[in-house]
Amino acid sequence: MADATTLARHLVAWSNGAHNGGTHRRADVVRTILALADAGLAIADLVAMGPLAGEMAAVRGESNGDTQKELDLRAHDIVIDRLAGAPVAVVGSEEADAPVLLDPAGTLAVAIDPLDGSSNIETNVSVGTIFSILGVEDADDPAAALLQPGHRQLAAGFLVYGPQTALVLTLGSGTEIFFLDKRPVAPVVAVQAGNGWAAPPPPTPTAEFVRMAGPVAVAAETKEFAINASNQRHWAPSIRTYVDDCLAGSDGPRAKNYNMRWIASLVADAFRILRRGGVYLYPTDERPGYRSGRLRLVYEANPIALIIEQAGGAATDGQTRILDLTPGHLHERTALVFGSRAEVERVANHHAAPPLLADRAPLFGQRGLLRA
Repeated sequence: MADATTLARHLVAWSNGAHNGGTHRRADVVRTILALADAGLAIADLVAMGPLAGEMAAVRGESNGDTQKELDLRAHDIVIDRLAGAPVAVVGSEEADAPVLLDPAGTLAVAIDPLDGSSNIETNVSVGTIFSILGVEDADDPAAALLQPGHRQLAAGFLVYGPQTALVLTLGSGTEIFFLDKRPVAPVVAVQAGNGWAAPPPPTPTAEFVRMAGPVAVAAETKEFAINASNQRHWAPSIRTYVDDCLAGSDGPRAKNYNMRWIASLVADAFRILRRGGVYLYPTDERPGYRSGRLRLVYEANPIALIIEQAGGAATDGQTRILDLTPGHLHERTALVFGSRAEVERVANHHAAPPLLADRAPLFGQRGLLRA
């Protein structure tokens, strides 16, 4: 259910509610979010066209150890174009090796994954855009703003391009969801013409994000988890035993049946967890390139963590709160566990006190870890 509040109205009300001299920075945040929303509209239209827009899944290169596809690069260009008119000094993008300098007088830094879930481009599965907004504290070195710990984010959000286009946003005080409304607006009355009445003019096309009624809250408990089970042989024992306990269902130590989900699109998994609870795990593992985790701390884990925490959930790297980590460089990788608070805490408990191998032997198969 949606209320009548558009994204623009919501942001203006938030900006006008600033106190103690914060109005100017809030106004800059508002302009930047609206620019990102505008970029999202353009990307959503491109995604909706699918192959009619060209070979969006064609590989165009590699950046920071990840394959770049045509849609990745197109989305990056759209974001940079829209942010050029906002008070943004620098952009840290997954698709650029180095920070992109924009406005030297800008007060903000934006960290962004322009197109999350690009492995799903050709399969008509939801993809999205993830962003983080930070304040620039040193005008002589605006890129340094991108390396602040996540708890210093001024705002964070993501867009999902799926059956609905949705914008999930936190301004540091709760998490809200806006859905894209593209219904044309028809005139209220017919038009008088001479001595009679003419047909009304055609409906006016619109495109605006409308808020879902009430802030969203992550369910405290869940019966759903998301992980790429094909990598089980590479996991640490703590992750294996956590998943084994879930898979044991009502006959196991958790005494309830779980469903497993894995979309391979971070925004899609995060959106599902916001709507109905769950826990997402992308742990470290023993493969080369995965030993520090795979997701990017600055423009993936940090914004998702802020969004989830502001919705009452939790986010860690398996043990440590994501928002307390200080990035060493723009493309730093991390493990990520987020979602329903009780589940995230259980995963951390498994890491803190890994079970003995004997605990998983058949004789002890029903013991597991019964931790709060």
